[in-house]
Amino acid sequence: MTVFLIAGCNSTALNVTVKNVSDIDRTGETVEAPLAEIQKKIPDGRSFIILNEKGIQVPYQILSDKSSVIFQVDVKAHDVAKFTIKEGTPEKYAPKTFGRFVPERKDDFAWENDRIAYRMYGPALANEYPSNGVDVWVKCTSDLIVNKFYDNDLHHKISYHVDHGEGLDCYKVGHALGAGGIAPYTDTALWVGNHYTAWKVLDNGPLRTTFQLTYDSMQVGQVWLKEVLTISLDAGSQLNKGVVTYEGAIPNNMQLAAGIFLHDKPGVMKQDQNAGYMAYGEVATSDAGVPAGRSYAGVVFTDKVLAMKVQDDHLLGISAYGNKPFTYYFGAGWSKWGFDNDQAWFDYVSNFAKKVQQPLKVSIR
Repeated sequence: MTVFLIAGCNSTALNVTVKNVSDIDRTGETVEAPLAEIQKKIPDGRSFIILNEKGIQVPYQILSDKSSVIFQVDVKAHDVAKFTIKEGTPEKYAPKTFGRFVPERKDDFAWENDRIAYRMYGPALANEYPSNGVDVWVKCTSDLIVNKFYDNDLHHKISYHVDHGEGLDCYKVGHALGAGGIAPYTDTALWVGNHYTAWKVLDNGPLRTTFQLTYDSMQVGQVWLKEVLTISLDAGSQLNKGVVTYEGAIPNNMQLAAGIFLHDKPGVMKQDQNAGYMAYGEVATSDAGVPAGRSYAGVVFTDKVLAMKVQDDHLLGISAYGNKPFTYYFGAGWSKWGFDNDQAWFDYVSNFAKKVQQPLKVSIR
């Protein structure tokens, strides 16, 4: 969610300005700077550092495709933040994002950041829960817990479906879209998919984890399509970025539906078609029947939303699919980790939608 402006200068260092044109304070938001511009001053192979206005090093990550350097900023509404990039040895920082294929647990693909954790179902789970929906692990620690939760559950009989002080899996997906999954939509039919058939990790921390899931057989009416879903999760964010494409004989009437599964629990929803977001809150309960606060889900759209509706136990947002990559955001939250009530979550999702529409502007001199 950044826009680049580049100006010439003969300085031996690069001066970076991040401008916030919105009415919202931006805290811990990830921005991108083109790596090629940095390498004009600092040749490839030489290390560099990023300093804030106080001269303190800022953690950064070079994306695997060598397109950009990402780092995180705090910028007040209608204000600017300044950074300097120059040669130097970067400090080591603990990763805040992580994801991996989990063959020891029925081919899950799990990923997380310092706020929340997710997983998608793989081939080994197909007979039980065939779904391309998004599962959620809520947590109340900034530590990365995916490996720990799997190890405890598989080897020490400590179930991650019960809260032992750091969070739990209290979310049910079944054959549904879960917390923000996406599926083709024709006329009034929602075509929820099955498990992914291939995975690929593109980036894996410390500030962003990105991976691709391929679904070779996505049924849409009488045809079968190939779906490729690329998911990115940044440190500090509750919502993932999803980019989805389809290949095959795409029906002329095919639209896309991003959705939130409505469980049979008391739930409250908030939706704004014009602003391009929908959010939901419900009671969270462990497998042992112990109350676990309230869990939340949300979806933010970047394209025009044609309709929002409740259908097939989902809250759906319907958009056109124009045979090009479709981008949207989806994710979840928990009342025990930053959201004291439903309104706090609704405000978060609403503000996220505004940030998408008003990206931070990055200038390099």
